[in-house]
Amino acid sequence: MADTDGKAAKRTRVWFDISIGGAPVGKVVFELYNDVVPKTAENFRCLCTGEKGKGAAGVPLHYKKSKFHRVIKSFMIQGGDFTAGNGTGGESIYGEKFEDENFDIKHEKPFLLSMANAGVGTNGSQFFITTTPTPHLDGKHVVFGEVIAGKRVVRQVENTAVAAGDKPESDCEITDCGEVPADVDLDEFTKKTPDTTGDAYEDFPDDQLAQGEEWKGTEIVKIATELKDMGNKAFKEGHVQLGLDKYQKALRYLREYPVTNDDDPKDLGAQLSQLKISLHTNSSMLQYKLKSYKESLTSADNALAIQGISDTQKAKALYRKALAAKESKNEDDALKCLEEAGKLAPNDAAIKNELAAVKKAAVARREKEKKAYSKAFA
Repeated sequence: MADTDGKAAKRTRVWFDISIGGAPVGKVVFELYNDVVPKTAENFRCLCTGEKGKGAAGVPLHYKKSKFHRVIKSFMIQGGDFTAGNGTGGESIYGEKFEDENFDIKHEKPFLLSMANAGVGTNGSQFFITTTPTPHLDGKHVVFGEVIAGKRVVRQVENTAVAAGDKPESDCEITDCGEVPADVDLDEFTKKTPDTTGDAYEDFPDDQLAQGEEWKGTEIVKIATELKDMGNKAFKEGHVQLGLDKYQKALRYLREYPVTNDDDPKDLGAQLSQLKISLHTNSSMLQYKLKSYKESLTSADNALAIQGISDTQKAKALYRKALAAKESKNEDDALKCLEEAGKLAPNDAAIKNELAAVKKAAVARREKEKKAYSKAFA
């Protein structure tokens, strides 16, 4: 196997700036194995800089403004089709296609950069980034680099929702790209503004756990509790999005431990459930404040579906759901949720007030419809 860590030759570094749904999420930096596969590495470098101008298709040979068109969680993210945008196009700097240079480097770890193809000798501009070891691709796809910074960003793309054909529902775009100058300090180049919570955990659990290790339930509870507290603190300080990010991150960690084991503490299952209820309910509130009403409804429903939810917690989740339903113009659902919440928490002033407001709005709407109907047949 080729030595990818010895770095016998000075290796080229290139970068992508990536956005999801139009929102910037960060920078990814690659180190190219130009000492092992120089032709393949040079193709990718030039497509990052755009220095070759337009290709035979009349389109700039440049990854800038192209998108990741295929995302499969726990496998890879694929992009590089800057001509068709759907996985059917692309073009190399050497022509439409070029040969497989060699298969010396194996797909033995996540965050490797490899060429997508349609068979032997069909390399163009499409590439993929592995998010797990993929040994079944050895001898079929040319590995030519790896991610050395911005793994968090790759994970964000990997975890985005997808539609039919593994196409991301929100555009995952390479907004800009280029080559990292040799004299640039990489830490400064990739530096991101730290948040104010003191969060030292990886954004995605796969990157937090050492290779070969398995999660312990008590560790998951500790991390999720700390992240929940960070989210609470951020929200109290007025940082709504940051608070939501911490809640959602805590839920990602909780998903790593869906059921308890026989040797876990007896109360661990209850601890996990209570954390999930609290995090989903809190997420619903913050999503509502951010006007993400669909997501707020989903979070409230997630809380309500957890076994062991108390009447008080259920009333709170129903109230959150009612607020989101109301803003989604679903008055009937809002009314139903508030009436149910009122039975569970009859002395809750917020529920009482919102129920009265929704009923009043419903009466006003019916009167308006009645008048419009009367005029139509006057």
